[in-house]
Amino acid sequence: MQRTEMTAQVRRQMGKGAARQVRREGQIPAVLYGRGTSPVALSVSPQALRGALATGGANALITLKIEGDGASGATKVVMLKDVQTDPVRRTWIHADLYEVRMDETITVEVPVRIVGKAEGVKTGGILETVLRSVTVECLPGQIPDVFEVDVTPLAVGQSIHVGDLKLPEGVRLRTPAGDTLVTVIAPQAEAAPTPEEQEAALKASLAGPEGEAKGAGASGGGAKPAGGGKK
Repeated sequence: MQRTEMTAQVRRQMGKGAARQVRREGQIPAVLYGRGTSPVALSVSPQALRGALATGGANALITLKIEGDGASGATKVVMLKDVQTDPVRRTWIHADLYEVRMDETITVEVPVRIVGKAEGVKTGGILETVLRSVTVECLPGQIPDVFEVDVTPLAVGQSIHVGDLKLPEGVRLRTPAGDTLVTVIAPQAEAAPTPEEQEAALKASLAGPEGEAKGAGASGGGAKPAGGGKK
């Protein structure tokens, strides 16, 4: 996995007011935490964070350079654990960064990418993706970017399971091997109408505009011609 770099500044002030001030300055309030370490309040550039994720993906390893308050020059290897988004503006408003150690295993979600066109789809079947990611455990430097699943040979009724994935060395599955990743199902036949539905359809066809006009004339409730007949 490719590692990217990013710079962050230590925040002196905490709380909602301080976070709003950081956003007004065009930065994102963030918190860095890790096992056995105290959380550190930071601010990061949204452009820098977006660039890091674009390069390394959802599980990007980021070499974070921390500046300010005696921490100038300190570097940490981190991952983006969570990011909060403004529901209206759709902009990032807070980020959680997690420090990782390159010699300790971590558990992460790796996306699944479907490639190819299944044979079963060509004959009328429907491709159904059951899982879009799987959970694995490995060292940070061994995290796969993505698992590609070629569905080309799948016929109707066939599936590919988690256990069919080819794992890189050092990567262990945490999602059960028997779970289905993708399957090709037969198209569902259209259900025959019930007697009640058939009766309702028949009544609807008989109650059209022409039928209504005939019914009105027969009841004598229609308008009489102007002038009337002979007395």
